[in-house]
Amino acid sequence: MYNTILTLLLIVSVLIVIAVLMQPSKQQDALSALSGGAQDLLGKQKARGFEAFMQKVTIVLGVLFFVFSLALAYVSSH
Repeated sequence: MYNTILTLLLIVSVLIVIAVLMQPSKQQDALSALSGGAQDLLGKQKARGFEAFMQKVTIVLGVLFFVFSLALAYVSSH
């Protein structure tokens, strides 16, 4: 049981890294950092398409990581 949960935790960890790297960048350029982010005021639109899908995937993988971590801690203590 311990090895199965550990393997699942490692797989989810790799998938989280891949999902985070696949998400599109929010920052337009270095100028927006220097201008105080005035463009961000208008950029607060709801995510659509691929961006929304990747956000949901990242949330699900994060929850799975948390659950597998707790399960691994429980199994290893008993």
